[in-house]
Amino acid sequence: MKTIAHDPEARRAQARSPAPLRPRGSNHVGMRQFNERVVLQAIRLHGSLPKAELARLTGLTAQTIGLITARLEDDDLLVKQARVRGRIGQPSVPLALNPDGAFAIGIKVGRRSTDWLLVDFTGRVRERRTLDYDFPDAQTLLPAIDQHLQSLARTLGPLSTRLVGVGVAAPFQLGGWHRLLGLLPARSDTWNQIDLGARVQAMTELPVSFARDTMAACVAELVAGRGRDLKSFLYLFVDTFVGGGLVINSHPHAGVHGNAGAVASLPLELARGAGKPDQLIGRASLWELEQRLRARGLDPSAAYDERALQAGCTAETEAWLAGAANALAQCITSGMAFLDIEAVVIDGSFAPALRQRLIEHTSVALSGYSWEGLWQPALHTGSIGTDARALGGALLPLHANFAPDRELFLKVMA
Repeated sequence: MKTIAHDPEARRAQARSPAPLRPRGSNHVGMRQFNERVVLQAIRLHGSLPKAELARLTGLTAQTIGLITARLEDDDLLVKQARVRGRIGQPSVPLALNPDGAFAIGIKVGRRSTDWLLVDFTGRVRERRTLDYDFPDAQTLLPAIDQHLQSLARTLGPLSTRLVGVGVAAPFQLGGWHRLLGLLPARSDTWNQIDLGARVQAMTELPVSFARDTMAACVAELVAGRGRDLKSFLYLFVDTFVGGGLVINSHPHAGVHGNAGAVASLPLELARGAGKPDQLIGRASLWELEQRLRARGLDPSAAYDERALQAGCTAETEAWLAGAANALAQCITSGMAFLDIEAVVIDGSFAPALRQRLIEHTSVALSGYSWEGLWQPALHTGSIGTDARALGGALLPLHANFAPDRELFLKVMA
């Protein structure tokens, strides 16, 4: 397959491009490099800052800050902003992240669509591509992933040398729960045999990171959303299938198999005899709302947009809300018995108005469970929405290269 390095146009662009970034991904990060990352993280968390404030936040000396920021400016990772006047003393010059300092591509592969995002150094989405389908066909989707990956890189022109990596977010078993989806086993098993991260790595010379899709969404919320204010939270993402992630002490907690927070499999009642209890996936997923709408002769895709709360769909949506909220409340109550964390963040790939209704219903449903011996967490609305999984994928290589903590998120405290 053609990569950027084998593309004549890309090679000519590279000859005119800024110097490539110095590697920052070593497993043995020296103190100098660590301090650079601490400074970058301070600015990422607090916004543009003058050198004196950087010294106060990081605990580094003014001389050290001067040396570090000079290097980061030389690397085009920081830019100076207009002087701030009107205060006591010399006017200060805030330093900010250079949006063109580095880029990453995030790819979310889901059961209903695939999204590609080109994200700059500040975390802003520069380009977006989407491919919708009923269920992905590997023979069609894999070439499409390669095509859009190369196309997004080419849009950067000379700045393509500042691409630091690709992050892929997908379910561990894309073909899982095939009976629920009404798929033949052969069709779903095709995806269960594919190492998606390895297949994407074969498409590019950039390093590729892989994460479970809802854990990637949790990363996006941690870095760019409510995670700035919350140290420990359970993250719930409502999509075709519900899923989740877990943050402990400002770090994503993956678990032994990378499956921590995978709430879809949570049983909703005791096992009795030969039958197995229903799982959360069957009650709190948009798939169920799709089926309710389809049974009424309505467009099932309305589950994902504003039509879900409009005339014609409201009866089915209200019925789904009642069941989903009660199931999520049971999930949250059970989770608090093990986790004892401060908050639950709920997001999803549906309309913000429906998300808010679900949170309100869940808050009411929580009162139906006994909280004796437990602390009830606060419920928060997620801030990213549909882009969360692809954005989280893109943030993985950015933070692997530039965050002070190899696990991504050593927070700089004021």
